[in-house]
Order: sequence, then structure tokens, then C-alpha cells
Amino acid sequence: MDNSKLLSSLSYFSVFFAPLLLPFIVWIVADNKDVKHHSKRALISHLIPTILLVAASIISFFQFFSFRQTSADFLNSGNMISAPHSIGFWGAAPILFMMMYSFLFVIVLIWNVVQGVKVFKTQ
Repeated sequence: MDNSKLLSSLSYFSVFFAPLLLPFIVWIVADNKDVKHHSKRALISHLIPTILLVAASIISFFQFFSFRQTSADFLNSGNMISAPHSIGFWGAAPILFMMMYSFLFVIVLIWNVVQGVKVFKTQ
């Protein structure tokens, strides 16, 4: 068994056990050009959901303070019987980001498995 194929394949399969760490270490340490190429591709594919997760966290942070402000305004107005409160962008954004993140994570997971198997099977 060829070590370069094994390292390249493990870079993709690391999505299950060390998503950012292993491809980064392999990319830095490896001497083989193909191993560097595959570990860099795996690292980028592992970074995409991470970046989206950070964006969702920031949006959720702002949504939390926006919701607290609108709730306080509603309660201080003394008008408890009024039209239903609109969710707005900040209320729906965390749910939309969670759905996008879940969909993207499944795609990245499948892509990494396919690429890992493809690299491992090549002659």
C-alpha cells in the first residue's frame, strides 16, 4: 500500500475524526505534491461549513439582542393585546442558517467520502 495514497485518503476521511487538524498537518508536513494537493482540497472542504457556522453564530448573537430589544419595547408599551409580533429577518436567520449548514455539511461529508475512496482506488 502506498503511503501517499493513504495520507491523501485520510485527509478526506478526517471529516469524521479531525476535520481541520489532520488535513492542515498533512498539508504542512507532506513532501509529496499529490498529498499536498489532496490535503489542501480536504482542508478547504472542511473550512466551508466552519465558516458558515461562524457566520450563523454571529447572526444568532445579533438576533438575540434584537429579540430582547423588541420584546422589551413590546412589554413596555403596555399594549398586550395587539397584532402578532413579526419574526423579521433576525428571527428567521438562525433557522435558515441551521438549515443551510445542515444541507452543506451533508454535501461536504458525501463529497469527502467520495474523494477519499476515489484517491484510495486510483492506481
